[in-house]
Amino acid sequence: MSAPAPDTALDPAVATLLRRDPAGLVAAVVQQHDTGEVLMVAWMDDEALHRTLTTGRATYWSRSRGEYWVKGETSGHRQWVRDVRLDCDGDALLVLVDQEGPACHTGTRSCFSRPLPATPGAPA
Repeated sequence: MSAPAPDTALDPAVATLLRRDPAGLVAAVVQQHDTGEVLMVAWMDDEALHRTLTTGRATYWSRSRGEYWVKGETSGHRQWVRDVRLDCDGDALLVLVDQEGPACHTGTRSCFSRPLPATPGAPA
């Protein structure tokens, strides 16, 4: 007799709350848990969210590579999940992490390091 397959299904109570895009994905905004710094945006499907919730390691779906990736698995810049929250519409996740090293693939702490010019008080 073989060992049972690992449970990879997202809790149905959680799954029913999600509003996925046509590809079955939900945006995941990643934030440093203690400072509030926004680090990156990635994508999760049900399995990526399940893995994240059950392992404590941030796991995402790579749209370009068509595969799952655990943040920091190759770079060493790991994300240790502290909390995951769902927005009021169910179409975005807030993933609060303890980030080791840079979060951005360019080597910067945050993917949001390029300010755009805007005139204060005027529409952007």
